[in-house]
Amino acid sequence: MSREGTEIYRTEVLKPALSPPGWLFPVVWTILYLLMGIAAARISLSEDAAARKSVLRLYAVQLAVNCIWPLIFFNLRAFGPAFLWLVLLWAMIVRMTLGFRELDKKASVLLIPYLLWVAFAGYLNCGVWMLNR
Repeated sequence: MSREGTEIYRTEVLKPALSPPGWLFPVVWTILYLLMGIAAARISLSEDAAARKSVLRLYAVQLAVNCIWPLIFFNLRAFGPAFLWLVLLWAMIVRMTLGFRELDKKASVLLIPYLLWVAFAGYLNCGVWMLNR
């Protein structure tokens, strides 16, 4: 008997320890986007036009990188490339936070939860990748 057509593919993704419940993600992301928006608004009011433009450009690019990650992770289920993409995002957030700090220290502090959450997301992403290879 051929296994072709009868193989059951795993649809449930194995998750690492410390995986939070699904309802927490939209709550956290809502708070993080609110904090990012407030931080960016503070930066947009800074006096140094050249630095402001540069760091807000980085802000916009990292938002685009952030929006692509779920497509790689959830839609493509490409957990390894998604993890690498998340590392890129994390590095961009670090750079953005440092750039914000040069213009407005309070704005940079508002980005710390985002930086920490993306680091935690990196742990979760890497865990999913390792558990589902």
